[in-house]
Amino acid sequence: MTLARLGSFHQSRLSFLRSLLRRAARENWTYERRLWQVDDKGEGVAVYRVGTAKRAYSLVCFPHDLPPEKRSDRVIADEWDATFVLYDGDIDAGGIDAGEIDAGEIARLQANAPGQEAGRYGPRDLVLSRANRSVRLFDYAVTCLATGKQPEAAQLAEIGYLMRTTAVYGNGKFGLADRCSIADRPELAGPFQAEMLTVWLIRWFTIDIVEHMARQRAPETAVPLAADLRRVLGVGNATGLGMAPFLVLHSALIDRWIDARETALARIRSLPAARDDTRDCFLDHLGRAQKFAADWRVEDKVQQERILGLREDLRDLRETVADFDWNQPAPWDRLIRWSEAHLRLEAQEMLVTLVLEPHGELIDDLTEQMGVDETAEFKLDGTMPMAGLRHLIETHYSFALGEDYRAAASQARFWYVSAEKLEPRLGERFEEAGGELEQPLGIARDVKALYDLAATVPADQSLAAFLRDQPELRHIARRVQITARHPYAEIRGNLLAADMRPIDLLRCKLAFFGATRFDPKSDRWLRITLFQHAPFPEEIDMASADNWAPPPVEVRPGEKR
Repeated sequence: MTLARLGSFHQSRLSFLRSLLRRAARENWTYERRLWQVDDKGEGVAVYRVGTAKRAYSLVCFPHDLPPEKRSDRVIADEWDATFVLYDGDIDAGGIDAGEIDAGEIARLQANAPGQEAGRYGPRDLVLSRANRSVRLFDYAVTCLATGKQPEAAQLAEIGYLMRTTAVYGNGKFGLADRCSIADRPELAGPFQAEMLTVWLIRWFTIDIVEHMARQRAPETAVPLAADLRRVLGVGNATGLGMAPFLVLHSALIDRWIDARETALARIRSLPAARDDTRDCFLDHLGRAQKFAADWRVEDKVQQERILGLREDLRDLRETVADFDWNQPAPWDRLIRWSEAHLRLEAQEMLVTLVLEPHGELIDDLTEQMGVDETAEFKLDGTMPMAGLRHLIETHYSFALGEDYRAAASQARFWYVSAEKLEPRLGERFEEAGGELEQPLGIARDVKALYDLAATVPADQSLAAFLRDQPELRHIARRVQITARHPYAEIRGNLLAADMRPIDLLRCKLAFFGATRFDPKSDRWLRITLFQHAPFPEEIDMASADNWAPPPVEVRPGEKR
């Protein structure tokens, strides 16, 4: 649970978008573009419908003709190339059989969705999102298709998406449907399933809009994008500090995510032998990972160094498994132990992804256990004696007790919420004003303060009596008790330290989403890609639902992988 390791995570078959696609394939979901009313400027409305086992959902899309000078990925932007709402059910006047779109609902959404945070939403609006074009690639693709040519695959792969989202909101924000209203639905019960469904459908829309613009430019010569080139394209995303505190604020939920991952790995490491098919699948995915690492390039110097190390380590891993004795007991455990002794963190965590990949039948059930009722964790045991609380801190927070939080480097930053957009931000304590607005995210510092103060009261004094006099420590006392019940609930690090990299928090969460191609733009924000190489709705089946991450390596006749 150190920041350095969390910031080295990769997508895996436990990631949320991959569990969504498996369910979609297993339950034979149905898909339809119900409405396309988009003019020659690329403005209008489109509706996409997905039918799950028992319900329907509709993605309502509003493309816009946005002037280039207004295009921005920053949260302070107020206009975008497209805005979206995932709608609960069919957005039809009389249901799916009637086949008529409810003009009143479309008008309501059209009056609100383009304004995003400034709009008003209701209980049937599940997710709100917006996206901007990757201008260079979008225009290039339109130009190629309009002239009857296909874009170069290398050009598409270099960027990897036609549009990138700048926010995907859900869970009651801005008046959207509360999480509790959909949490009992199997298709949305897992973490962020409604959001992942939204992004998957947005990907479909991005292909349709680029083909539409090509037809508008040259209706007589325009061609659709070839199927194999479509798969090269995912949906981009620009993510900043707004996401970072999530891993701290939802400690019991994060415990479930990490616990599922560690349980999956433990099940595999305990296997006495490796079957031929799982070994062959692992070796195939190792080759894919090497190709992925070779193609992964970023401008960030820190991450580029890590990528270079990953390439080197994967070569060493390839050489090691070439001579690996698979017949010795517990081969997967031995391979993991070897990696811990010989590989850097980036490669160690890539190996975890590769080891999970062939073992779906053994571990996929864990994706059903990655949610938690966080309200059950709010209860505080006030009867606990202070000696018991100090023991919990010594047992679970030893990492926090040895640091001097009076030192400038240990309290260099402070977290706060911006007044304009109500988004988390990170301030420099000794350089910027606003420290009085600090949010309670300095967990290690606050635990140490609680520990020291607890030593000044009788050992048998109850926690309730202690908090009566120190109510400002109530949140941290509750957190200590939560961590005692959930071993992966706490990040082992100081989130106020001068050398803390917020991007490690972002990458951990995005890896669980299923993101790839992490591209840091600073230590506070990055771009990623979702669903790149994944099947589209009309082509998904059980064979394709998982066999795309990383994508298969093309082998020309006569070549060896």
